[in-house]
Amino acid sequence: GRQFCWGIGDENPLFCDPGYGEQSSWRSALAPGCFLYTIDSTVVAPKLRGIQWLYGGTDWEWYKPIRHRDQFKVSAKLISAEEKKGSKAKKFIIQTGEILYANQHGELVCRALGRTARTPRSKAKDGLKYAPRETHQYSNEELVHMANLIHNEQVQGKSPRYFEEVKVGTSLAPILKGPLNITDMICWYSGGGHSYQAHRRAAMYRKKHPADAFRDKKTGAEDSPARGHTEQKMARDVGMPGGYDVGPQRISWLGQLLTNWIGDDGFLRRLNVSLRRPNIFGDVSWCKAKIVDKRIDDGDGLIELEVFVENQLGEITAEGSAIVELPQRNAS
Repeated sequence: GRQFCWGIGDENPLFCDPGYGEQSSWRSALAPGCFLYTIDSTVVAPKLRGIQWLYGGTDWEWYKPIRHRDQFKVSAKLISAEEKKGSKAKKFIIQTGEILYANQHGELVCRALGRTARTPRSKAKDGLKYAPRETHQYSNEELVHMANLIHNEQVQGKSPRYFEEVKVGTSLAPILKGPLNITDMICWYSGGGHSYQAHRRAAMYRKKHPADAFRDKKTGAEDSPARGHTEQKMARDVGMPGGYDVGPQRISWLGQLLTNWIGDDGFLRRLNVSLRRPNIFGDVSWCKAKIVDKRIDDGDGLIELEVFVENQLGEITAEGSAIVELPQRNAS
């Protein structure tokens, strides 16, 4: 779990320090909910050979915490495929898969609904077409301001955040990610895995899935189509404005925003996020949330939030909702 956390810039000791976790109310180190991306990517996108896929979002629902040394048995199935219309691609298909994560005790820890968009590439008729966008240039003042915000990121930690103290209509202190660079992406892939494979593993994968390969025009050798995430020309070939991030990465950032806020004694129950536009190299991402409701449900103190990611241009790149459980000051 620690490598995954480092891949998103999360240093919460509840997830990164087993000794700290053993002293918490959980009596164990935990992993953040989105760590389950490393167990199964939540991409369930069969058939439609040769049609590219782009990650569309995840509806996560957690029932139990992920404890240090947990093991998982995973099942996945396609549950729907719907045709959609959009401004950047005239027609596309959203494939939704259900992924169930059960631990070594046979307990259902999480149910995830992963959404994958199947879109024609930019050169196809009515294919995906974002206008090319150059890397954003920041002033020194902006860079200093952003560095200060990152340095002063708030983590609730051991001090409980109580249900009674939360006010509907208030916003969480945002966390800032970026400006996105290649190092950020390398760290994400190191902790999250899935998109890239190396050497013989990559060759065997391409042999099994020949349509899921890209041929380098200079060398003639095959490579992963995921290379478009980090190579501007290939990104534009598939219809993106430039090299771009990975959707689960941004969703995990929103997960970090919430676990920072709820503290060690809180529990993130649900996170449902849809990706709206790409986050390209050089962009910053403001991860934000607003409290929209609070209620007692079967004795549990639940907080509902709107969550979203906003870039330096004021564009919403991801949005959704969340439910967290907080301890109650006067709970019996």
